[in-house]
Amino acid sequence: MEAVPEQTSARIAKQPSTFWRWTTYLFLMPLIVLATTGFGTVSLIAGLWDKSGRQQHAIARAWAAVLLRLALSPVEVVHGERLKTLGNAVFASNHLSYYDTPVLFAKLPFQFRILAKAPLWKIPFIGWYLNRSGQVPIDQSSARAGVASLARGVKTLDAGMPLVIFPEGGRTADGALQAMVAGAAWMAIKAQVPLVPLTLIGTYELLPIHVYALNPRPLKLVVGDPISTEGMTTRDAEALTERLRSVIFETYVAEQG
Repeated sequence: MEAVPEQTSARIAKQPSTFWRWTTYLFLMPLIVLATTGFGTVSLIAGLWDKSGRQQHAIARAWAAVLLRLALSPVEVVHGERLKTLGNAVFASNHLSYYDTPVLFAKLPFQFRILAKAPLWKIPFIGWYLNRSGQVPIDQSSARAGVASLARGVKTLDAGMPLVIFPEGGRTADGALQAMVAGAAWMAIKAQVPLVPLTLIGTYELLPIHVYALNPRPLKLVVGDPISTEGMTTRDAEALTERLRSVIFETYVAEQG
């Protein structure tokens, strides 16, 4: 398959109006912080007895739903019926905004674990939740640490728990789809589970990187056809990653119109 690094989906995000800037600063952002602190505290308490993570995941879903309501941004799930027939899998999404995580927690109708950068575990409340609820840290301090992190992800999949990951590794600066690392494909191949493309639409315009005011709008989560990894080896991870990126890129462009 031909590599697609030259493809770009860059968009100029419209800056929030003066009304939305002040509404965010005075009302929405304080409520978001309050909700995050409150739900985080409840989740930490639940973690004292909830070893399965089910209750903590339910709390995270409630938190995500509240954040979407505060953002006045309804989410349409396209091809959501595909989620009902999927079992264990690696779900790989583009990464546009801080609001990507609430969308995924609110709209994926099953318990899952996320892979996230290890430094997040040091942030109060966020890190405490990540640790207590069994999420998987990605340590990028060395190649050996990175491989060990991916191995923990495979162990989670082997235990029957789906994974959600952002293969770009960080939020886009301009709305364009970035290069993807092969970790998601590698774990899906090692665990012999499908790799499922997820395409988020609109979260970049809602809250771009380095912007601190919301610009409410309808959002979309497009569920792609699962890509089978049956019979693949880890040598196929790079090609599978390019296929994943192509699907997400094409979906993003098509859904944006």
